[in-house]
Amino acid sequence: MKAKQELSIKEIWEQFHKTRDDCSRNLLMEHYRDIVRYSAERLHSKLPDKVELDDLISAGIFGLMDAIDAYDPSRGVKFETYCSPRIKGSILDELRSMDWVPRLVRARAHQLSKATHSLETDFGRKPTDEEIAEELKLGMEEFKRLQRDANAASQVSLNTKYTDGDKDIREIDIIKDEKSENPVVEAQKRDLKNLLTKGLTRAERLIIVLYYYEEMTMKEIGATLDLSESRVSQMHSSIIARLKAQMNTRKKEFAVE
Repeated sequence: MKAKQELSIKEIWEQFHKTRDDCSRNLLMEHYRDIVRYSAERLHSKLPDKVELDDLISAGIFGLMDAIDAYDPSRGVKFETYCSPRIKGSILDELRSMDWVPRLVRARAHQLSKATHSLETDFGRKPTDEEIAEELKLGMEEFKRLQRDANAASQVSLNTKYTDGDKDIREIDIIKDEKSENPVVEAQKRDLKNLLTKGLTRAERLIIVLYYYEEMTMKEIGATLDLSESRVSQMHSSIIARLKAQMNTRKKEFAVE
């Protein structure tokens, strides 16, 4: 073991590709662990406090392990370049499977609601978007994004009371905002999305996530999943065709009256 620790990283790779032994794999994982931590910390900075950094690192370790096992140096791609998307994809996949992303949206909705009600109390009126953005110390572009997240996730009791001058009014008494999204339609959209993606394999979900959410190219996704660019494109087309077919067969279930 001591002799192996004194080997260069190149020699460790050579040893691993010859033997595939656990000792060499562990040395490689220890050597590249900082890449996992870096990726996890970047994502963790955008998540609510309830999400543990160690959980993200653990998910990233599985991505690193997969990358080590699948890496082919003959392709001419540096391992650091090859493994980073796989690590990030593994963390994102775990986040979605554990329903942490919706929790982030709910946390942001609570943040917006708290600031709005605080300003309403101070001003005695509904604050403007600019005033709320200033209270949250956000630029208008970021504030609009926060609003969109909050509108998609906010749930308010119809018996919630607000003070309007001398009167207490309930949420149910407030006139409907015609500009707001129909909550039934939004709920149906979320249910439909969850239904259609539920049957995808891990690789298929990663293709969808990396292409549409992370805006990676087919070539980059191919390097991440150890597939050719044409194969990724073929799988993407197949996934979309299947999702469309599923949606067509179930569209009556989601029809809005």
